[in-house]
Amino acid sequence: MSARVLALAAVLVAGLCGGLIGYAVTDLQCDDGCTVAAGMIGVVAATAAAVGVAIIVVLTLRAMAEWNAPGSYRTDTDTHYSPSPKRRSVTDPQAEPNGGSTTNGTG
Repeated sequence: MSARVLALAAVLVAGLCGGLIGYAVTDLQCDDGCTVAAGMIGVVAATAAAVGVAIIVVLTLRAMAEWNAPGSYRTDTDTHYSPSPKRRSVTDPQAEPNGGSTTNGTG
């Protein structure tokens, strides 16, 4: 199954669950049979849940695409360690431009 199909299914299931929870909570709190109010809150909850899951889905799909992109920095043999270029020590006389003197020629 494609990742996009699974992502769409996740958004739809989240919307359905959010709507059912929003409707049920509102319906339980109302004594007069507030079906219109419960329905409206169910729609708002469904939208909020679907948008929340959709944000996560988009970020996940982008990360997967970047991970699998040809020419990305990642290779199969990459250990995620790139040593820095060899630097000379401060105490190394060759590292100092004036032959190792740390007094800058003043003393």
